[in-house]
Amino acid sequence: MEVSDFCGKPIMKGSYVIYNGTGTIGKVVDIKTENEATWAKLEDTDLWYKSNYLQAIEKIEKNGLKKESREDIKEKLKNRKKLVDEDIDMSSELCDGGG
Repeated sequence: MEVSDFCGKPIMKGSYVIYNGTGTIGKVVDIKTENEATWAKLEDTDLWYKSNYLQAIEKIEKNGLKKESREDIKEKLKNRKKLVDEDIDMSSELCDGGG
């Protein structure tokens, strides 16, 4: 069974694709044909995608993405809040109410 993406490039088990609807990228783990439509199942989402909405791509590394601990995230948020509090001086702003 030959399955193609929307450009006509072949999709097979083990190839990498991007779903144009959401930008989801994944590795194809299964392929099926049902009611004259072809579908590819992606590894990470465990969902089936219609092949005519997929685009075959080279494998890409998800650089820059790393899991952070809850403490690291809290510290980053604390530092950002501190920057915002220091950078914005609202004491001279006047608000007029209409009425």
